[in-house]
Amino acid sequence: MIAREANFDGLIGPTHNYGGLSDGNLASSRHAGLVSSPRGAALQGLEKMEEMHAAGLWQGVLPPQQRPFLPALRQAGFRGSDEQIFANGWETASRLMKNLMSASSMWAANAATVSPSSDCADGKLHLTPANLSTMLHRSVEHEQTGRALARAFPFAEVHPALSGQSVFADEGAANHVRLCGAREGQGLEIFVYGRDGYAASRAGYPARQTIQASQAIARSHNLDPARTVYALQSDAAIDAGAFHNDVVCVGAMQTLFYHELAFADMDYLKSDIERAATGLFDPVFVEVSNEDVPIKDAISAYLFNSMLVKMPGRDRLTLIAPLETQENDAAHAYCKTLAASNGPIEDVRFVDVRQSMQNGGGPACLRLRVTLTEAEWAQVHKGNVFTSALHRDLKDWVNKYYRESLAPEDLQDASLMEESFEALDVLTKIMDLGDDFYPFQRGGT
Repeated sequence: MIAREANFDGLIGPTHNYGGLSDGNLASSRHAGLVSSPRGAALQGLEKMEEMHAAGLWQGVLPPQQRPFLPALRQAGFRGSDEQIFANGWETASRLMKNLMSASSMWAANAATVSPSSDCADGKLHLTPANLSTMLHRSVEHEQTGRALARAFPFAEVHPALSGQSVFADEGAANHVRLCGAREGQGLEIFVYGRDGYAASRAGYPARQTIQASQAIARSHNLDPARTVYALQSDAAIDAGAFHNDVVCVGAMQTLFYHELAFADMDYLKSDIERAATGLFDPVFVEVSNEDVPIKDAISAYLFNSMLVKMPGRDRLTLIAPLETQENDAAHAYCKTLAASNGPIEDVRFVDVRQSMQNGGGPACLRLRVTLTEAEWAQVHKGNVFTSALHRDLKDWVNKYYRESLAPEDLQDASLMEESFEALDVLTKIMDLGDDFYPFQRGGT
C-alpha cells in the first residue's frame, strides 16, 4: 500500500494577536504589543495551504480553538453569563485573560506527536495531543486538540494528553522527527528532549520537553525500541532561542537537516540513528555550520523552521522556507549553495507567513505532519481535507468574520468574543464538525 505525508495546517483563529506570552521565543517577545491582522494572518496561512495543494501534496486543515477559552475562566472561579465572565476576567485577572485569548493553536506542529501505522506494532495510526504544560496559554489546548484529531482521523488511536505535571512536559511534533526509506515502510522516530523531568530546572530559557514524556509516548504508540532514538537538545540552542527543536532541525525521508549547535552530542546521535536505521535505509546528515550560518541568524531567519517535503515526481527534497530566510544574508546565501549542490535538497522555495513569523512560528510550525496510506487518506474526515472548494469557502469566511487589525486594547472588547463565537459556529458547518464541537456550543461554557 502506497503511503504519503500529508500536512494538516492549523487555521489561524479570529483572535490572532501579539501577546508576547512565550518565554524563550524571541520573535514572540520582540513583537509583543504590536497591532496584528487576524484576517491577513489567516489568508496567509490559507495561501500556503493552497500552494502545497497545487503542488500535488496531500493537504489538510485543522480548525482553530475557541477563544476566549471560557471553561478555564469558570474553572478559575468566575461565574455568571459569558459576557459577565469576560468583563470580570479583564477587570480582575487581565494577565489570565491575555493567555486565554491567544490563537496559538494555529501552530499545529505542537498539536500532537504522530506515529504512522507502519511504525506501530498494532498497525494503527497513533496520535498523542501535546499537553504543552510549560506555557499557560498553550496548556489549555490539548482537550480540544484531541477532539479535533478524533474528528479528522476516525480510524486512528487518539490518546489522551500526558499528565500536565512538569515531569511529563510535552511539546508535540515540534520535538519529533521521523526518518524513513519509503513512507509506507518501517521508519525510525527521533524524540528530542531538553531535560530530565526529575532533575533540577536549568538556568536560562526553559527546556520544554522532557525525556519522560518522549518515552511515555513511544511506549503508548507501540513503537519498536530498536527503531526509536532519543536526542538531547543543546543548551546553546535553547539559550539562543530554539524553544523547540524544529527551530534548528528538520528531517524528511532519509535526510536530517540541522544546525551544528542543535544537539548536545551529534556524534553520539549519528551513531544512534545509524544503528536504528540498520536494514532500513542509509541516513543522510546535512549539517549547517555555525560559521556558515550563525545560530543567531538561523533562529531569526527560521531557516530550519521550514517544511522539508518530497514533491510529487521529484527525486530529491524541497525546502519551503519563510521570506525571512530569503531576507537574511547568511541564511539566503546558504540556501543558494544548498540548491546548487548535488545533495538531498534540490530546491528552496519561499512563502509569506509573516503574521505567524512575528509571533514566533514559521512554515513548519503551522503544520502537523501525518504519514498516511492511500486507504487511510480516503478515510480522513472530508471536512478536514483541503480542496479548492474548501479554500474558496474558508477565504470567504475569513473575509466576512475576521478583523483586519487587532490592537492589544481591542482584546477587551466583548464584541470580539461574540464575533469569534459566531465565526466558529459557522466554521463547524463549513467543515462539518458538528454543532457541539466547541465548548460554547455545548452550553455556553
